Amino acid sequence: MTLEEVRGQDTVPESTARMQGAGKALHELLLSAQRQGCLTAGVYESAKVLNVDPDNVTFCVLAADEEDEGDIALQIHFTLIQAFCCENDIDIVRVSDVQRLAAIVGAGDEASAPGDLHCILISNPNEDSWKDPALEKLSLFCEESRSVNDWVPSITLPE
Repeated sequence: MTLEEVRGQDTVPESTARMQGAGKALHELLLSAQRQGCLTAGVYESAKVLNVDPDNVTFCVLAADEEDEGDIALQIHFTLIQAFCCENDIDIVRVSDVQRLAAIVGAGDEASAPGDLHCILISNPNEDSWKDPALEKLSLFCEESRSVNDWVPSITLPE
């Protein structure tokens, strides 16, 4: 049996419910982090934060639409960010709907909407450990994904 066959044996309702729960948790986490001012958006801005203070970063979201898949420079940045996050024990997920992400983070306000949403980092607002229930759910989701060798799981955001 190949790994693909083993993965295909997962029960579809359980897998779908798990994915929907993770999508909802990511939505809640993004809103909460934005309210607290601990959200960094943009590939270059995120790279700066990871370089200066990686211990303060708790979560990373990489987002790319289908047309972004052919952008070699963006894919190289993603590979480097993924490697850095894995090396520093930062949970990381992929999202394939940049427009939906913009709707959540931008909240419909063009003035406050960040331009580059290909990489979003969530940082601790202070030295104390941030105990957000959505962050805990996503950390568990990432841990479960890593246990089946899915190091950067994909999440579908809710409508």
